[in-house]
Amino acid sequence: MSEYRSIDIRTWSKVGEGGNGSVYANQSEPDVILKVNRPGLCTEVFVRHEFEVSKAVEGLGIPTPRMHEMVCVGDAYGTLSERVRQKRSLARICADDPGRTEEMARLLCEKFKILSETPCNTDFFPNRKVQLMRAMDKVQFIGEKNRILLRAFAETIPEVTTCSHGDLNMGNLILSDDRFYWIDLERFGYGSPMFDIGHLYLICSYYAPLKQVQGIFHMDEAQLRRFWDAFAKAYAGQEEHAAFDTQARCYAAMDLVVRYEFIPPSMPEKIFFSMMLRRLIKDCIV
Repeated sequence: MSEYRSIDIRTWSKVGEGGNGSVYANQSEPDVILKVNRPGLCTEVFVRHEFEVSKAVEGLGIPTPRMHEMVCVGDAYGTLSERVRQKRSLARICADDPGRTEEMARLLCEKFKILSETPCNTDFFPNRKVQLMRAMDKVQFIGEKNRILLRAFAETIPEVTTCSHGDLNMGNLILSDDRFYWIDLERFGYGSPMFDIGHLYLICSYYAPLKQVQGIFHMDEAQLRRFWDAFAKAYAGQEEHAAFDTQARCYAAMDLVVRYEFIPPSMPEKIFFSMMLRRLIKDCIV
């Protein structure tokens, strides 16, 4: 750990929290924030990956807070990055003013379309379809019949070389005045935009009843579903989006599988994902 500057977390104040970890500020370093991932995601390998990916995304011209350095935080690792002043995530805006939910969903759609049309560095970033195929052989919560169905669908996914965020949701686009930034980029890659859309659909539809998910995004079930409805209308370009939802469900099933590439599930998660996967396959692939 001597390679990295050591940070005493006791001198920092928590200013935010998300699904992957917490962020801290310190008056003596007012222009940076410290991010410390939750246990299991604060290893040197994981944080180094997150650091290098953020630098590479910045190199693509995609707006993201500038990454400064990796640091030691006790026995864990963290990162220091640009502190964006007076920022709010779209999730927080929706929570503070539910009447803006549809507006924020349309904004996420607009900014996501720009990201997903940006050519990616295919020498550095991973191919989402390749990740999916690799995960398909590792995941243990898929029955053989469903594995065959999923693989057959995966084979039809087109090869796309534009950017994929990997964790598209209303908490990962932040606004500061009239500027916006993408955050939580550790799953960044390239591939069909439907991978990201399937992930968002999973959050806003199948995960919407879960109190843990509602807590992360500060939105109740009805508001999460409203967010998806507005996003889908904007992306599909029409009021009726049932066919788009069906396609999103198929990619939501893929999202449960490709997740294994990033964080292998615990035993309770395997049971939960197995049940969820069966529902998704029944609703879209069979």
